[in-house]
Amino acid sequence: MDQVKAVVLRAAGINCDMETENALRLAGAQAQRLHINRLVENKNLLDGFHILVIPGGFSYGDDVAAGKILANQIKHHLYESIRKFIDDGKLVLGICNGFQVLVKAGLLPGNGSGNSQKDVTITNNDSGKFEDRWVYLQPQTGRCVFINKDQRIYLPIAHGEGKVVTDSVESLRQLQDGGFVAFKYVDKDGNEGPFPVNPNGSVCSIAGLTDTTGRVMGLMPHPERFVYHTQHPHWTRLPNAGQGDPDVSGTIFNNAVNYMKQNF
Repeated sequence: MDQVKAVVLRAAGINCDMETENALRLAGAQAQRLHINRLVENKNLLDGFHILVIPGGFSYGDDVAAGKILANQIKHHLYESIRKFIDDGKLVLGICNGFQVLVKAGLLPGNGSGNSQKDVTITNNDSGKFEDRWVYLQPQTGRCVFINKDQRIYLPIAHGEGKVVTDSVESLRQLQDGGFVAFKYVDKDGNEGPFPVNPNGSVCSIAGLTDTTGRVMGLMPHPERFVYHTQHPHWTRLPNAGQGDPDVSGTIFNNAVNYMKQNF
């Protein structure tokens, strides 16, 4: 494939679409932003893309619950189109509000996991307030094409409703045993812990989920906000500050683009 084409979904209240478009372009994709209304009007537009990203922000003001209104739009107007997109071997990524949307639309964990949006949801942080900090993430599965299994990464979070919960111990067991947990919150040494290591109280420190294919992923932290070494909060104190910090968050976007080049 000569050119991977990515689409970044837009809707009222989304405010990370431009940064996400930039991150995809840095990874080598031909990226553009597209309003959800255009996709609802012409569902065949998705056929022209290889990667769909639902970015962060506060879609529709999170007036009902974070991501719920946009999730309902997808469920009622675009669910079959996005399922076909996935079944065709393409990639879907949800970041922060986009992760909330994928879960509440039933696209994560989804696809035969035994879990649905009724079994897994994302709700208010245990702290009762908006959390804006940097966190370490440890990959939990080798199935997901977006991540490198053994590479711990450091990313910023910015959310008020990021707590992943399940309706039962059995649902949680299915997530863990089935390899649906993409990332966990950890400390710099890779250990799970209470707040602030786990910034929102997510069950078992879950920070991201994937599906059975490994080609759909959602995560609460923002990889699009760390694509230049100068965005690292301590970049001037890093050993190779003059050369730049390794582009660890960009790896998520790079992996997506490289996967499509090699497999589609």
